[in-house]
Amino acid sequence: MESVSLRLDVPPEVVNAGVGVHGVSTAHDVFRLPDLWQLHLYSYVGRLSVLGTGHAIRPGHVSLIPPDTEAHFHYRGRSEHLYAHLRLPGTGAGHRVPLMQDAQAEGPLLAGLLRHAVAAMPGSSARASAEVWTVLWHVAELARPGSEDPGRQHPVVAAAQAYVEEHLADPLPVPVIARSAGVSHTHLTRLFRAETGLTVVAYVRRRRLERARHLLQASTLPIPAVAAAVGIADLQAFNKACHRELGAGPRAVRAARVR
Repeated sequence: MESVSLRLDVPPEVVNAGVGVHGVSTAHDVFRLPDLWQLHLYSYVGRLSVLGTGHAIRPGHVSLIPPDTEAHFHYRGRSEHLYAHLRLPGTGAGHRVPLMQDAQAEGPLLAGLLRHAVAAMPGSSARASAEVWTVLWHVAELARPGSEDPGRQHPVVAAAQAYVEEHLADPLPVPVIARSAGVSHTHLTRLFRAETGLTVVAYVRRRRLERARHLLQASTLPIPAVAAAVGIADLQAFNKACHRELGAGPRAVRAARVR
């Protein structure tokens, strides 16, 4: 089997997501899930055989195995991957996707999304399904002509920005953001400036204050709660930041909504 057809008009139903560790006690496993797709993002070297077709497994490769399909995995020692088992209830147009692909620069982004899905299970299956749905769309895009268009945003920068959006209320040191995107502090700094024209610190500051403006004007949250929600708990520092980035203090920004 060389390719599969994905219908992504509605979110998947994620039944399980986690980190798989194999190759410790055996060099060969066989999996067959009667009604579930298998999505794997690999961090090891090995080989996958599906319906007589062999596929090389390399770090950063991603595979999609349809339901009720026997898959043979061959390992070379300890082998780890991120996975999700899911149902695809969609009925729309199918996206033809290679069964095995090299995610290349998209790898860190896919890994971050899958880790979020793993963390969400089993407490929030809806959140896990949303994360995996995004992964599936990215995987489908990998196979599209022109998907390597240099005008697209670098996936490492996209992963870092996604992390920032989810953690605006928390401390956001650059090394932590870089770790979330799977790169070094120095590499992220270079990529970020090339993609956005901003330093990572300047981008975080701008997003904090853009979120603060939205909360001040679209909610009735008290100003201290708004400051805490964007990671600036000190009210004097929050007031100065609003003046510097938004041109007015928090009360004036809120009053502008009425005008």
